[in-house]
Amino acid sequence: MSPPSPPGRLRRLVPLLVLLVAVVLPWSTLSLPGLFEGPLNSPGTLQLLAICLVFAGLALGYDLLFGRAGLLSFGHALYVAAGAYGVDILVSHYGWQLWTAAAVTVPAAAVLAALLGSVALRTSGIAFSMVTLAFAQVGHIVINRDPGGLTGGEEGLPLSSAGLPAMFTGVVNTVNLYWLALAFLTVVVLVVHAIDRAPLGRTLTGLRDDERRIAVLGLSPYRLKLLAFVLAGTLAGLGGVIYALVVGGASPHIASSELTLSLIVMAVLGGAGTRWGAVVGGFLYAYLDQRLARLGGSLPGPFGEPLFVLGTLFILAVYFAPGGLASLGSRLEPLRRALRPRRPGDGHPAPVTDAV
Repeated sequence: MSPPSPPGRLRRLVPLLVLLVAVVLPWSTLSLPGLFEGPLNSPGTLQLLAICLVFAGLALGYDLLFGRAGLLSFGHALYVAAGAYGVDILVSHYGWQLWTAAAVTVPAAAVLAALLGSVALRTSGIAFSMVTLAFAQVGHIVINRDPGGLTGGEEGLPLSSAGLPAMFTGVVNTVNLYWLALAFLTVVVLVVHAIDRAPLGRTLTGLRDDERRIAVLGLSPYRLKLLAFVLAGTLAGLGGVIYALVVGGASPHIASSELTLSLIVMAVLGGAGTRWGAVVGGFLYAYLDQRLARLGGSLPGPFGEPLFVLGTLFILAVYFAPGGLASLGSRLEPLRRALRPRRPGDGHPAPVTDAV
């Protein structure tokens, strides 16, 4: 196998350069008016970026299920809520320390995904989607009912600072929450890309394209889909833990079908099944959602409604880039070729002149 070309090596370095910039960003005092309300190292900007990083990781984790295995789940928010409410209840009501609570909550989310997935995956197609939606709706109703005063009902459950390390409490430590969110995204990227490079990734792609071929090879489509379901649920539970830390608690919104639909939009917007599409789509969607919510009162007419703006942008993106933002490079390639200045030897052979 020939070594990668210089442009190929540069493309491989881009993710590392982006990660390096993200790590050192909290030391920057650069102000970007219009994009952020304060300098990059201000607590408000860092929290906004942390939320965007968390949703980028959640979107990529969901894309493992949707874009790789071809499973359209409408109940993925249930596992995000399991992580967020699980760690919040253990810390706030029972006085557990954060890391102990997280070490119990994430495996519990994985077990929940295994139990519910083993039932839902007995069906396929739209029936599977409806079963996952039904499970998620039950979870949402239970959270709203506030059983035993554990979830806080519609008001949500603030996260008590008693069980949190000092490095995660106080406005001055927002930078640590930002780095924690960045670490979560890095873990999800490493896990999903490791699966993509492994035989499991190719098997999941084959399962998405034609389930019968996988069965003919002697593999169990049910077990493979259940494995993908549990992995995605585990990453969602971990994301829920980080989300509760970043925003300071849990609310019923993260258990609603609206969150799952948002994750689907993030994956499709960025490019489902692509290497970086879900990350870009999740980050961009979360950023626009947060910024539009804060600017809603100052924008005229329907532009003050975040869902209207996001819906319009999604329709335009799907219409002009059906493969998501990840496909823009290939779709713009003919335009770049047309604008590139021609050199002798390109296209048609250079005219032959008679020798003197």
